[in-house]
Amino acid sequence: MALHNVKLTITYDGTEYHGWQIQPGMRTIQGVLREAIEGLLGCKVRVCGASRTDAGVSALGQVGLIQIDSPIPTENLAKAITDRLPPDMAVVEAVEAPLGFDVIGAVKSKLYRYTIYTGPVRPVLQIRRCWHIPAKLDIAAMAAAAKLLVGTKDFKSFAAGDEKREDTVRTIFCCEVYSSSIDYTQNTQYAQRTTQDDNVWVSVDVEGNSFLYNMVRNIVGTLVEVGVGRWKPEKIKEILEARDRTAAGPLAPATGLCLMHIEY
Repeated sequence: MALHNVKLTITYDGTEYHGWQIQPGMRTIQGVLREAIEGLLGCKVRVCGASRTDAGVSALGQVGLIQIDSPIPTENLAKAITDRLPPDMAVVEAVEAPLGFDVIGAVKSKLYRYTIYTGPVRPVLQIRRCWHIPAKLDIAAMAAAAKLLVGTKDFKSFAAGDEKREDTVRTIFCCEVYSSSIDYTQNTQYAQRTTQDDNVWVSVDVEGNSFLYNMVRNIVGTLVEVGVGRWKPEKIKEILEARDRTAAGPLAPATGLCLMHIEY
């Protein structure tokens, strides 16, 4: 058979992993996924990912690309691979992709969702999926601040302190903060908007063309500073202009972040 590209949509709980990318001596999403595919096909396989999620970050819509020569029908690959994966990871879909398909360069947008729980007692059954902040957040102020991040801007202040890339300009299509109702019986990151101002669940959705290292978590940490009343929403403009990581808020924990969807 001829080599052909297969695009995989992957979901995982990233709590027990050292991020997506393979690292020597570390358990990673890419490494475990590659082992499962190689065990299935009986040959070496390269797994390319669309997004290098950090340690502890989860995903419902990560995308991977493999080039294989196998008699297994593509429509059967998702289940066949998932059967060899640990319980905290699954391949949702496997579809043919054209040769030459660039799993990273062809991305139009990525949507991340961050989940915060503001109740007084930590939600022990969901603690691996959220940031517990036992305080009332001003969601309206956070939403106003979030709007100031939309557009094409220099996000150097929201990049990790050791960010090596010189080009720190990115485009944010959407940045929203809202009260949400999380249905953990259906999906650990399902968020439905609610009109209840006192709802203890808060979601932050950030969609953009690409992101700097730790960018979304730094955005969330900054929005929380606004939410607890330490900063006014207008502080966002000052932070962007500073182009200095120390001007922004703290890094939000990885546990609350989930890569929801990648659009091509």
